[in-house]
Amino acid sequence: MMASHREPLLNELGKRDGEHPETDVERKKLPLPDLTEREVMKHFIHLSQMNYGIDCGFYPLGSCTMKYNMKLLERVVKNERVVQVHPLQDESTVQGCLHILHHLEQMLCEITGMDAFSLQPCAGAHGEFTGMLMTRAYFEQRGEHRTEVIVPDSAHGTNPASAKMAGFDVVEIPSKDGMVDMDALEHALSEQTAAFMLTNPNTLGIFEKDIQLIARKVREAGALLYYDGANLNAIMGKTSPGVMGFDIVHVNLHKTFGTPHGGGGPGAGPVGVREHLEEFLPVPRVVRQGEGYALDYERPRSIGKMSMFYGNFAVLLRAYAYILRKGNSLQEVSERAVVNANYLMERLRSVGYDVPFYRRRMHEFVLSLASLKKKGVRALDVAKRLLDYGFHPPTIYFPLIVEEAFMVEPTEDESRETLDSFVNAMDTIVHEDENIVRGAPHRMPVKRVNEGQAVRNAILTWKDL
Repeated sequence: MMASHREPLLNELGKRDGEHPETDVERKKLPLPDLTEREVMKHFIHLSQMNYGIDCGFYPLGSCTMKYNMKLLERVVKNERVVQVHPLQDESTVQGCLHILHHLEQMLCEITGMDAFSLQPCAGAHGEFTGMLMTRAYFEQRGEHRTEVIVPDSAHGTNPASAKMAGFDVVEIPSKDGMVDMDALEHALSEQTAAFMLTNPNTLGIFEKDIQLIARKVREAGALLYYDGANLNAIMGKTSPGVMGFDIVHVNLHKTFGTPHGGGGPGAGPVGVREHLEEFLPVPRVVRQGEGYALDYERPRSIGKMSMFYGNFAVLLRAYAYILRKGNSLQEVSERAVVNANYLMERLRSVGYDVPFYRRRMHEFVLSLASLKKKGVRALDVAKRLLDYGFHPPTIYFPLIVEEAFMVEPTEDESRETLDSFVNAMDTIVHEDENIVRGAPHRMPVKRVNEGQAVRNAILTWKDL
């Protein structure tokens, strides 16, 4: 259970009487609170005790792969040889960093089946936008005027947004039995189609069994097949986007490869491509030059820079260390993620929860809590009630094709005991008095929040809630 402190703000803690000659000059410039180190530490530790994080509990956030971040990776990133490097140094003095970037690109190529990678994009959506810009550049270079990008109705919301930002019109097609409707796809494909954006397994956790047929149909239309890498955690070492026939892929390092995730960052969304798209990758590219490495800006068909310097190097380094640490056991990561998801799904079915499009899942699954609406309980209420039992809520109301969707992804890190405890909490909730569930959470530092009002009237200090 999380703590509950009536913690003052730092500015309130710093309101004291008396002069402070050593800081008076600076205080005239900035109204900084005057605090000791211990006061600052206590303040932030108190706040952390009222928060929920991946280090302290189960975080089954469907489609976001919130896995535990190994502390070994933090030790690597905090190494003095890393923290003392400055991005404006001459490239001859950062050969070790360039070696890591170059080697990481090679490893991501092997994992995904791509021929080349850029590590510049700083998030998954940033990677999608990069991929769509390359798609546009590819067809412009070929003299083809293609204006449409197809997405399934179960796609992540960033897919259509990224395509639209790159100047494309978005064509949404329906799902059939939880997968791509092949008739709808064939009807949507045309000479105007630039790309089809898809993740496999999809957001329901279902593997698209027709993926090779999908790839062939997209190729026959002259379009590109784009892989949203949010669900890569399910297939590492088993198959790859390259084997499936994808042309472009982005990888969420902060999902699949154990780097920090959440709160708006940090993140990294490297983009890989097949050989026919390599010339459009962002610059600079890290290339071998003699016995060392250099930054190559001489790429006339490149879409240009997508971020400052080399991308989010600290996140890239964590992912590099994660892959080296796991080595050939990356396949076991995916195997355990799939086993955990299917075990949890079956246990939840056994206590009365409905699984639409029921079949074996990959790394995640989606429940429908529509049956609870009969007694006035919604997915939102169950999610908030889970907080009282010490669990972070799963993703809710996504994908939109499932009524009262409740999307669960346990990842490979969770034990059977943890999964069973989650099932016990869900079993208890479904039999509780509806007034208790609708009023949850009851045991949190911050009680029930009005989401609609919060969007319209943002309160930026926790204590005013």
